Amino acid sequence: MRVHALRKDLLRPAARDFRFLLSRGYPRKSALLFVGNHFQLHQEERDLLYRGVFTREQSMARCAKIVRVGAIKGEKLIIDGHNVLITLESAIKRRPLLLADDNFVRDISRIFRRFRPTDRTKAAWALVEGLLLDYPPCHVTVLLDAPLPKSGELAARIRQWMKYAEIKGDVTTAARPESSLLALEGIKASADSVIIDRSTRVFDLAGHIIRRRLHIKPMSIP
Repeated sequence: MRVHALRKDLLRPAARDFRFLLSRGYPRKSALLFVGNHFQLHQEERDLLYRGVFTREQSMARCAKIVRVGAIKGEKLIIDGHNVLITLESAIKRRPLLLADDNFVRDISRIFRRFRPTDRTKAAWALVEGLLLDYPPCHVTVLLDAPLPKSGELAARIRQWMKYAEIKGDVTTAARPESSLLALEGIKASADSVIIDRSTRVFDLAGHIIRRRLHIKPMSIP
């Protein structure tokens, strides 16, 4: 739940200035600090800019890597587990979601390190499972962030759910899931900027479900 309302009258010019500074090569954090202070943005508004605003060139490069849902059928799919599940849980809870400049849907609730598996996690996986059954990859690998609480327990649960649904694949935890995910061959299912930039084919799994199956329209910044 948001503590402060998002002020679109400030976000529009702030996003414009942030894009301008980024396009001129200013470091992302320094540019955000300058813009945030200038417009007196609160933390949620700064988070929205940081996760959603990119240069035109970066956005176009990322959009070019996005594959359609049909492309995952018969392919190896590597799922950034916590990234996808946390975003879907936010959608289930009707927390704010953002359609970023690069056309990926992102959660802006800042709950990543506080994430704990709940019944909503099973509901989020059920959404993933439904899509995987409709467009079955030849193999699915789910990578979870080992340092997060109960990641091993969550891995065991997803492994059971996949076995029951007859989804071919495996689930593993990694201390550095980004590196482990990037080392694997296949289509990457993630909205993580580092993973997108270092991959050749990316599927916004959570974003597709949110927009096409849950029919939720995330906010965007003009």
